[in-house]
Amino acid sequence: MEPIQSKAAQGRVADAPNGHWVYRVLPRSIWPYAQLARWDRPIGWQLLLWPCWWSAALAASAYPRPGDPLLSLLPAPLYLVLFLIGAIAMRGAGCTYNDLVDEDIDNKVERTRSRPLPSGKTTRRRAWVFLVLQALVGLVVLIQFNSFAILLGICSLAIVAVYPFMKRITNWPQLVLGLAFSWGALMGWAVEFGDLDGPAIMLYIGSILWVIGYDTIYAHQDKEDDAIVGVRSTARLFGDNTKSWLVGLYGGTLVCFAIAFASAQAPVVALAGLIAAGAHMARQIAVLDIDNPDQCLRLFRSNNQVGWLIFLGLIGGAVWVALKPLV
Repeated sequence: MEPIQSKAAQGRVADAPNGHWVYRVLPRSIWPYAQLARWDRPIGWQLLLWPCWWSAALAASAYPRPGDPLLSLLPAPLYLVLFLIGAIAMRGAGCTYNDLVDEDIDNKVERTRSRPLPSGKTTRRRAWVFLVLQALVGLVVLIQFNSFAILLGICSLAIVAVYPFMKRITNWPQLVLGLAFSWGALMGWAVEFGDLDGPAIMLYIGSILWVIGYDTIYAHQDKEDDAIVGVRSTARLFGDNTKSWLVGLYGGTLVCFAIAFASAQAPVVALAGLIAAGAHMARQIAVLDIDNPDQCLRLFRSNNQVGWLIFLGLIGGAVWVALKPLV
């Protein structure tokens, strides 16, 4: 078991799991960079990836015609891999940038003072170099797509750049995070069609609501420290009314996704995944204890299952269309 990192000792960051491969496999000299990129906390890139994969799957199975072969209704494996690499790289770059901007705040919050910059395990100059390297990986991924998707991807950088400052000036930093983390809902469609249409827009809006919801749960971990240092969040804004807000946010997510599916003429079977995801969201709300930081973290992480359910529903719908003439 690795100790929690501090100025006096190297170890894992406070919210990283014990025994993670980062600490078992990588040399200690690499640990600070893995921590900056959050390789020891993969839930971030997973949640960034899902809107990309949903959009790619929805675009591939959109407007199906009788007799379409199965492979034409499934997202291209190459695109899925590129989105995966891009999500890991850009999430890492975004987190590194966030740590550079927030070093003074992180040093005052119990959960974040073990990060590599406030604990003195790397320098700001090295962190900037690492950020650039990760961004270059993201750029290599981006230029594999069509020109419209490339331009669209570049536009997202403006939101990423301003996000770390939002917690200082608004109670809704989770909204700005949603704008950034949901961008993939536009990208998958843009890669397939070279433009944006109603289904992609509705998928984007729904994803934004989903992000606000799950990141509000996440932010309840730090609400006491945030109040002391003046950091704003929807967790502090919603307070004891968080469950009511989550009903609206998650409910809005499902409605927007259903509209997106219907607009794209996605096979009705895809709704099975959406219904299952809705049940999972309902359970999150039912069991949530906003004063239990460990539970908040577990529920936040469980949104990876929401991603899988919606994606597999879309894949199942595509398979159904291809096999329907045979049944």
